[in-house]
Amino acid sequence: MLFNSVEFSIFLPIVFLLYWFVFNKSLKQQNIFLLAVSYFFYGWWDWRFLSLIAFSSALDFYIGVALSKTERKEKRKLLVLASLAVNLGFLGFFKYYNFFAEGFSDAFTLLGKSIEVSRLNIILPVGISFYTFQTLSYTLDVYNKKLKPTKSIISFFSFVSFFPQLVAGPIERASNLLPQFYKKREFKYKPAVDGLRQILWGLLKKIVIADNCAEYVNEVFSNINNYPGSTLVLAAIFFAFQIYGDFSGYSDIAIGTSRLFGFTLMQNFSFPYFSRDIAEFWRRWHISLSSWFKDYLYIPLGGSKNGLAKSIRNTFIIFIVSGFWHGANWTFIVWGALNAIYILPLLLMKKNRTNLDTAANGKIIPTLKEFIQITFTFSITVFAWIFFRSESISKAFKYINRIFSKSFFSPPKDTPYLTLSFILFFLICEWIQRTKSHTLQIDDYNFPRYIRWSIYWVIIFLIVSFGGFQQKFIYFDF
Repeated sequence: MLFNSVEFSIFLPIVFLLYWFVFNKSLKQQNIFLLAVSYFFYGWWDWRFLSLIAFSSALDFYIGVALSKTERKEKRKLLVLASLAVNLGFLGFFKYYNFFAEGFSDAFTLLGKSIEVSRLNIILPVGISFYTFQTLSYTLDVYNKKLKPTKSIISFFSFVSFFPQLVAGPIERASNLLPQFYKKREFKYKPAVDGLRQILWGLLKKIVIADNCAEYVNEVFSNINNYPGSTLVLAAIFFAFQIYGDFSGYSDIAIGTSRLFGFTLMQNFSFPYFSRDIAEFWRRWHISLSSWFKDYLYIPLGGSKNGLAKSIRNTFIIFIVSGFWHGANWTFIVWGALNAIYILPLLLMKKNRTNLDTAANGKIIPTLKEFIQITFTFSITVFAWIFFRSESISKAFKYINRIFSKSFFSPPKDTPYLTLSFILFFLICEWIQRTKSHTLQIDDYNFPRYIRWSIYWVIIFLIVSFGGFQQKFIYFDF
């Protein structure tokens, strides 16, 4: 079920009313109801895969129980390895089987031998990359004794399948979200209203920004030879806003929806395109995944405590793994490696933790230095996005070669000026609100009611008049 669908616009109010007015008698009722509607929400896409998420949930719940009953190191290691093997095994089969099969065949071809490897017509379960990492965070935290194993199977199943963030994050840690299922929720007006605002802004990001950008991006990336290099640059920039509007829009809707039900999710995006270096960008982009890799891969590998060489090695590992997490294509791996290369000079100069505050903090406009830094960081990010968007490495290089041709100096062709105006409006709003947790976070005391409602109706008008409805979210494929 898509957040930007008619079905969800009917589903959400019904669930909200039943949750607060019918199933509000006890904590158990609330959790059972959330579990039921979450499975309904996921099963709307394909009910057959409900068994997969149920099995994964049951596995990690009972492994957590088993971990609580033993202190033997060998047994604890076997239990956590079983969780890793099964969960990553499912993820590997559904997401990467054909990639590895083809790679295996290509390797033998290079050695002068030809072998037949059959491809499987595998349907990728929506959200498997997200809920797999979510359940693993629980098992790993219990194994490392950072979290006590839950005794409530209903709470745990609800945590894994919680419908607002089930299929595209944020990837919640068990230590943050799971305890919220232990406490009976009470409706609070202000967080709920702020949640509605965040949902509204998320819909604008997805329907007005991302979906309109997608039309231009799809046309240009599918017909590279028909456009000059200047148009290809513009399309790459549009893709940067497409993927940002699409993915952060989903996160905003997920976080806002969660607040309607009394839950608090972590911030997943923090105005990343205003970053002054690539390290700051990755502290602000897909925060839940970046921090997951930091805590469960980078730090266990030694982090930055064992010298510069190992710090660089570990950085490259997490970026390449992050790229591979996005999909079974070499383009994602190159995209990840390219970002690792970007961050290398900062590591060598020990400046990867320089920009920890907000750009132009306390000022209306950035300094010239900050403006140059933001522009440069955005530019190299856009360049990396070309690999992320391209269907293959060869097509990515073809795209780049076309940019660096004489046609670059030709005027852009078929420029969608209306969409460009939406992007400029979007950037101005984000810049003004860059110190907030989300762009539509408005203080009722500083904004009179007529101003607030004027803003809401302008956004609703843009969504209804210029939105491309029913387009799926990009990260549903990841």
